[in-house]
Amino acid sequence: MIVPRLFVAALLFAATSSLAGAAEAPTASVPKALAEAEKDSEVTRATKMIDADPKDPHVYLNRASVYDTRREFAKSVADFTKAIELAPSLNVAYQRRGEDLFRLGKFKESVADFDKLIELRPDQGPYLWQRGIALYYAGEFEKGAKQFELHKTVNPDDVENAAWHYLCVARAAGVEKARQSLIPTHGDTRVPMSEIHALFAGKATAQDVMKAAAAGDPVPSELKPRLFYAHLYVGLYEEAAGHTDAAKEHILLAAEKYADDDYMGDVARAHAAVLKNGPADK
Repeated sequence: MIVPRLFVAALLFAATSSLAGAAEAPTASVPKALAEAEKDSEVTRATKMIDADPKDPHVYLNRASVYDTRREFAKSVADFTKAIELAPSLNVAYQRRGEDLFRLGKFKESVADFDKLIELRPDQGPYLWQRGIALYYAGEFEKGAKQFELHKTVNPDDVENAAWHYLCVARAAGVEKARQSLIPTHGDTRVPMSEIHALFAGKATAQDVMKAAAAGDPVPSELKPRLFYAHLYVGLYEEAAGHTDAAKEHILLAAEKYADDDYMGDVARAHAAVLKNGPADK
């Protein structure tokens, strides 16, 4: 039975009010507990849909999406895998599983899923910048560079695309070659992307990037993503230059202090995990 939200809230309030028999529970604990209860109920509903029709691949996709929201990526991968077993041509399952395999540090398996997606949908190839990042971490630097060159055809002014292309070329052929082949960009207005591009071009310093990120006294909600991208790309740049200590400092700051629960935040966390523990798919 699906429990109505108000009834769940009442149960939670009664439970927290009786703890220790005296002190009132903090008011913030009720919404937090209710949110967790709602997440649990989403899993329950999704599981009931699977029980009702276990041969339908889409019900596994549905529960996998719930697990994604909960950031339970091992469970989402299991459900995407079941969906693929039932429907081997279900291209969206390869896309989503490839992303979650990357989050789990399984870079080679992630690349394999993105490759399968391109096999099924060749028209999606230029859009798969996620594949380029997975190739970088899988050590397939030349293929990664080609993916970012392809992505340029549909997203020509993305500084991040230019940066990842640089990083792949730097690992494959050296920093000088990477700088010479840096993809030019125009119009990426995100702060501090202009300074990040200048850094990779050899026309700015890490200090310039960090200064630009904090310029204008931005509110905390604006400053956080600025500092995330600043630390992430300064860290990646320093790593390509062989400055291991500086790279680690910046990447860990990006991953542990400034990252949001989005894909690039997960890229930073995956990199931090490699720095600490080595690759998951050795």
